Amino acid sequence: MGIEKANQAGAAADQSRRPKTTKRTLIGVVIGDKMNKTRVVVVERRLAHAKYGKYMTKRSKYKAHDEKNETRVGDRVEIIESRPLSREKRWRVERLIERPQEA
Repeated sequence: MGIEKANQAGAAADQSRRPKTTKRTLIGVVIGDKMNKTRVVVVERRLAHAKYGKYMTKRSKYKAHDEKNETRVGDRVEIIESRPLSREKRWRVERLIERPQEA
């Protein structure tokens, strides 16, 4: 009986765990790379005005962690939500999507 109770307890523990949450991802452009391992990414989204219906562009800046310092200003990147890494950093650079062509 001891083994059966242990199996039941293990099954109950699996069910009590938090469900796996999906982390938000955003795509933006790096506008600042002066800090070590930190990038400032601007994310633009278009939305219609509630009353007039005119489309506007909203911009939000996020500080994202870039462990290898591999992204530069102008790069299009995907950032993913993460645990707080500093006072303002709550995002990580997940991948480099494209790098602008240099003239």
